[in-house]
Amino acid sequence: MEEEELQKAVYAYLRKKGFRQTELALQEEQNRLSSSAQSDLAVSRLDNDPARYHDAYSKLRSWAYSSLDLYKHELLRVLYPVYIHCFMDLVAEGHMQEARTFFHTFREDHELTHLRDLQKLEGILSPSHLEEMELARSLRQNKVKIKLCEYSYDLLLQYLQKTQSFTMLGIINEHINFEVSAGQPSSISDDADVVALVGSSQDIAKHINQKEVRWGLLEDSVEERLERALSDSEKAEGENKEVDPEDSKQKRSVEGAKQGVSVKKLKKDKLVGATGKNIRSETSTVSMAPRVKPELTLPVMTTEVEQSILEDLRNRVQLSSLALPSISFYTFINTHNSLNCSSISHDGSLVAGGFSDSSLKVWDMAKIGRPTKTFTEQQPSANLQGESESVQNEHLLGPEERKRSYTLFQGHAGPVYSATFSPFGDFLLSSSSDSTIRLWSTKLNSNLVCYKGHNYPVWDVQFSPVGHYFASCSHDRTARIWSMDRIQPLRIMAGHLSDVDCVQWHANCNYIATGSSDKTVRLWDVQSGECVRVFIGHRSMVLSLAMSLDGRYMASGDEDGTIMMWDLSSGRCVSPLMGHSSCIWTLAFSCEGTLLASGSADCTVKLWDVTASMKVPRMEENKASSTNRLRLLKALPTKSTPVYTLRFSRRNLLFAAGALSKQV
Repeated sequence: MEEEELQKAVYAYLRKKGFRQTELALQEEQNRLSSSAQSDLAVSRLDNDPARYHDAYSKLRSWAYSSLDLYKHELLRVLYPVYIHCFMDLVAEGHMQEARTFFHTFREDHELTHLRDLQKLEGILSPSHLEEMELARSLRQNKVKIKLCEYSYDLLLQYLQKTQSFTMLGIINEHINFEVSAGQPSSISDDADVVALVGSSQDIAKHINQKEVRWGLLEDSVEERLERALSDSEKAEGENKEVDPEDSKQKRSVEGAKQGVSVKKLKKDKLVGATGKNIRSETSTVSMAPRVKPELTLPVMTTEVEQSILEDLRNRVQLSSLALPSISFYTFINTHNSLNCSSISHDGSLVAGGFSDSSLKVWDMAKIGRPTKTFTEQQPSANLQGESESVQNEHLLGPEERKRSYTLFQGHAGPVYSATFSPFGDFLLSSSSDSTIRLWSTKLNSNLVCYKGHNYPVWDVQFSPVGHYFASCSHDRTARIWSMDRIQPLRIMAGHLSDVDCVQWHANCNYIATGSSDKTVRLWDVQSGECVRVFIGHRSMVLSLAMSLDGRYMASGDEDGTIMMWDLSSGRCVSPLMGHSSCIWTLAFSCEGTLLASGSADCTVKLWDVTASMKVPRMEENKASSTNRLRLLKALPTKSTPVYTLRFSRRNLLFAAGALSKQV
C-alpha cells in the first residue's frame, strides 16, 4: 500500500506543477513494468507445465514432416534425440504419467531404426532408473552428432527463432552437436552413418583410429608358396612344350585330319587355360598385399598338412559374379529348438552342433552318406571331402535315427553357445553359459582341457587361422586371447560398453575383431592388447564378423539385418548392405575375396559381389556412397531353415548349416 500511495503523491505533484508529459511517461513505464512481471510469472508457470514437451515436440515433428522432400530426411534426423530427451526430462522432473503418454504417442515414428533402444528405455519407471540404466546414463552424459547440409541447418534455426520454442532450443543446445557441410544434402541411404554419440567416447574413438594398422599378410605365407610353386610349374611346362618344328607340323596335320572330333576338346582347353590364368591373377592380387611379421609365435606346420593345403589351393575354383559357388547345406532336424550353434570343418567332413542341454554333438559326413554300401564304395573320398559335388546338396542331421550317427561330447554345465573346429579338424573348441571353454579331440573323442577365465557366459570362441591360438568373448564385456597349451588367457581386451557377442581373427593373426551389443566393432592388437580401431555405424547389436583374405576389409552383420563393409586401414565404412529382413548370424568371404556370403534368420543365404566396392573408394571416394553399395548376386532361400553357419572350403565350395524350423 505504501508504494501505491507514493505513486499517487508523485502523480499529484506533477499535475500541480503542470508537468503533463512527465506524468504520462511515468504511467507508461509503470504499465510496462507490471505487464513484464505478469509475463515472467506466466513463463515460470509454463516452465513447470509438463504439457510443454508434448506441444513443442508435436509442432517440431509436424514442421519436419511438412518440409521439402529434398531436406526432409535430414531434418527428420533431429527428431529421435529430441524425442528421447523430452521423455527423459519428463521422467527426471517426476512427471511419470505424462512421460509414459509422451513415449507411447510418438514411439511408432522411431521403431523401425531404434527398436532395441526404445525397448530398453521403456523400462524407465522412476527418476532413479535414469542413473541406474547404462543406456540412459550414456545418452544424458554424451551429445549426439548429426550431419546436416548448410541449408537444412539454416531452416532449423529459422524455425526455432520464429516459434520461440525455448523447450526444443534448450534440448537441442544441450544434447546435439551439428556437423554442417556445404553443398547438397547427403543421400537418404547414408542415414545409418549420420547419427553417432559424441563427447568423451567419440573423442576416444577418433584418437584410437589414428593408430597404425598393418593389415597385410604374413611373410612366407601359404599363398606366397603357392604362387612360387605355380610359377615354377609353368616354367617347367614351358620347357617341356619346346618341340622340333617338323614334329609340330606333323601334329598340326594330324589335328587337321581329326578336326571334327577335337572341336569340343579345343574349346574345353581354352576354357581351362583361361580359368588357370584367372586363378593366377587372383593369386597375384592377394600377393600385392603388404607383408608383415607375426607378433605371436606361430606353430610349426607339418609337411603333410602343408602339402594338403597347397593341393587344395592349386585346385581352387575361381569365383566371380559370373561363376557362383556350389553350396552344400546341412540341415539339423528334430532339434526341438535346442540347437544354439553349429560349426563346419574346413573340408566339410565334420559338422558340430551345440545344444541347450549342455551337449556337443559331432557328425562325420562320411558316415552320414553311408546308408547304402554300394554308393559309398564308389567314391568314398568325394563324400568325405565334399569337393566333387557340383550341385547344391542338403544333408539331414537328426539325433533320432536307427543308429546314433554322431559323437556325443559331454562336460559343460550349461547351454553351449559356440563351437569351432581347428584349421585341420583335429580339435574342436566349445563355449558355454557355464563361463568355460573346452577343448576336445575329434580323434580321441574326449575332452582335453577346460579353460576358465571369463566370469559370465562365453558367447563366442574362434580358432586362429594357424590353429594353436584362439579368441573368446563374453557377457563380461571382454575378449580374451588363449593358447592351447596354457589354461590362463594370454591377453584380456576390455573396452566395450556391453556384451561382446562375436569375435574374428585377422588373416595375419596379429589382430582380432570383436562385435558388441554396444553397436560398435573394435579391432585389437593381440601383442599389446590395445584397441587400434573403433567402427561406429550399426544401429543394433553386432552378431557376426568376417575378414577378407588379404586382411584389408572386414564385414560385420547386426541384429537388424544390416551388413557393413569396413576398410581396416582407414576405419571407414566402405559400403552398407541392405537386403536381409532379420538377424545376420554368419558371414564368410570367398578365398580370393571376390564374394561375400551372408546367412540370416530370415532363412536365406545371399551372395554379394564385393570387388566393385573395393575398387570404388580409391577412385571415387568423394562421390555419393550409393555408388559404393555391394551388388546382390543371388538370394538362396531355404525351405524353413535359419542359417547358423557359413564356411568356404579351401577349394571355394560353400558349406552352410542350420536347424529346420516349423515356423514358415
